[in-house]
Amino acid sequence: MAELAERAGITTRTLRFYRERKLLSPPRREGRIAWYNEHHLARLRTISALLARGHTLGGIRELLHAFEHGRDSRSSAEALGLDPALISPFTEETPVRLTPEALADHYAGEVTVDNLATSLDIGYVAVDGDEFIHVSPRLLNASAALVKTGIPLSAVLEAGRTVRSATDSMAEAFTEIFRTHLLPKKLADAPDGLDATRVNALLAELRPLAKEVVEAELALALDRHTRTHLDTWLTPDNAPTPDEAPDDEQP
Repeated sequence: MAELAERAGITTRTLRFYRERKLLSPPRREGRIAWYNEHHLARLRTISALLARGHTLGGIRELLHAFEHGRDSRSSAEALGLDPALISPFTEETPVRLTPEALADHYAGEVTVDNLATSLDIGYVAVDGDEFIHVSPRLLNASAALVKTGIPLSAVLEAGRTVRSATDSMAEAFTEIFRTHLLPKKLADAPDGLDATRVNALLAELRPLAKEVVEAELALALDRHTRTHLDTWLTPDNAPTPDEAPDDEQP
């Protein structure tokens, strides 16, 4: 325990307090010896990083508890005021389990304490015992590919936070359309009410249409923004423009 506390930069008293508050899993025991490992150290560093970002210990405990028990963000069923147990999720993703080493391998040394804390905060990564759970294989692979191009993981995560906020707004817009327009009509045609099968069928109709609209709007927005900045990107900083190039040089 003393060795773990020293490596984590905390006191043994603080470590015991975290254990008592169920923020840290029990060590492996061999007789009277308690063995802690790198996973315990990673958890302590994550707690410290979250505290530094303004989270309370109570909030951190709830956050870790939620992750360990697989709680996700509000589902479309909750937003509609329906029983979430009856509704199939919109996502087609299957969460990926990763060891700390495997997670680090994806990002070529960019898995710092701050980046891990940001991933936890956004909801990309969950903690389950000695493993991490990434919420989306596509997000995992795409973010790893962006890091391999030379973009810092911290920048990728901040972009992801912005996208998460924007997509939450998009989802709310489509949820409101469903709730205020489509659902009342279907209820009017079903005197006995809608069962889970019918609601699932309605959501299945909405999902591909919503995705098509979002993908089309994103493509149009990327075109607009890249055209706005293209001339600047093609002109290196401090380099002469074609009009300023010497006469004996080709523009």
